[in-house]
Amino acid sequence: MGFSLVELAGFLVRAKKSTYAGNGSLVLPQKPGFKELEFRLGDFYYRDSYTGYYQALGMETVYFQNKSVWAMSYNGGMKKDFYSVSSETFGFLKKALSLVPEEFPFRGPKKFKENDFEYSFSFKGNIEQFVGEETIKLKAKKIYSQNIIGGLIIEKEH
Repeated sequence: MGFSLVELAGFLVRAKKSTYAGNGSLVLPQKPGFKELEFRLGDFYYRDSYTGYYQALGMETVYFQNKSVWAMSYNGGMKKDFYSVSSETFGFLKKALSLVPEEFPFRGPKKFKENDFEYSFSFKGNIEQFVGEETIKLKAKKIYSQNIIGGLIIEKEH
């Protein structure tokens, strides 16, 4: 592999805090109609590529020495009745995602609350392979949810 899972987790935390959660700058997208952010550190390179707003689909990919080694896909978004609070919701989501823990560097912490908003993330697995769901509630009403799946990419050796 050329890197440890601890190194990968540390890189993911820095990458996530420097891109969407940290209001990172968009880069020229590789896919038409997508928004993309990137982060580089040493031999690692991270790219987050997503499309949509109220409902979105995206994928984060980590490369090590120019080979894809880890990826996470996500899909979901706002419930239609709550589009009017989407700006506040996504601002809150960024705060939650900026608290991404190294123990499970996929999304935000298991729980985070601020004012009337509550974020939760539950998952099964570990950095090598996982599935999960994140939700946001406003005054105890579920207004946002997103499904997550991801893990290591292991190529066939030649």
